Amino acid sequence: MLLLETRNPRSFKSASSRTRRHHETYPWTAIRWSGYDGKTDIFCNDSLLLCALTPLAIAAAPAEAQTIVDEWTNVKLPEAPELKPVTIDPKTTALLMLDFMNQNCGKRPRCLASIPVMQKLLGEARAAKVPVIYSLIHNSTTADVIKDVAPSAGEPSVMSGPDKFLGTELEKILKDKGIQTVIVTGTAANGAVLFTAAGAALRGMNVIVPIDGMSALDSYAELSAAYTLANAPLISPKTTLTTIDMIKF
Repeated sequence: MLLLETRNPRSFKSASSRTRRHHETYPWTAIRWSGYDGKTDIFCNDSLLLCALTPLAIAAAPAEAQTIVDEWTNVKLPEAPELKPVTIDPKTTALLMLDFMNQNCGKRPRCLASIPVMQKLLGEARAAKVPVIYSLIHNSTTADVIKDVAPSAGEPSVMSGPDKFLGTELEKILKDKGIQTVIVTGTAANGAVLFTAAGAALRGMNVIVPIDGMSALDSYAELSAAYTLANAPLISPKTTLTTIDMIKF
């Protein structure tokens, strides 16, 4: 018996009886087992050919396949989705103001930074008599909406999680008003905006998303939401990405 390699030197006698029996029954095979310290002893028979080939086989073993996470590190950032100007029909369009609450938006710098342009969009929508519908987060009331974009008397609101259609009367409100297009704004871009916009598109409505009217904790979350809306099956054909200045009433 020839010891080909060992990083934990031991004699063949120290091997388990099962290992020794295997070698005695099949003397032409290499025997390999792990030492107590986790390192590996490799034994082979007296055939120099087998002993010579064993390290070559080990060296030729393929490297471990790259994982999906490894691939992500090499992903090239896609081009920003195309932004398009839109002209609104006030009779068939509604503005959705999603979760502009003191409890969340009020603590998110990117959301607070969007309030001035949202105030502008809200004023233009009201002037054009476009219906405005708000959403609230759980354990809140309309009094908790950021003051500069707070609802006016008679403007309805719904309360739900990220998908504002789920468990609410939002779809009924829109249908009763003859709405065919919704302008979706709010926070978070990758939460309420993404899921509600997708829900509207899947219900056959046209969706307009001004990217400066949606916000998240970071810009990557906003980009990922915009990319999904612009590319997702069934959703992208119904969705137009734009900016508030590109919306005409």
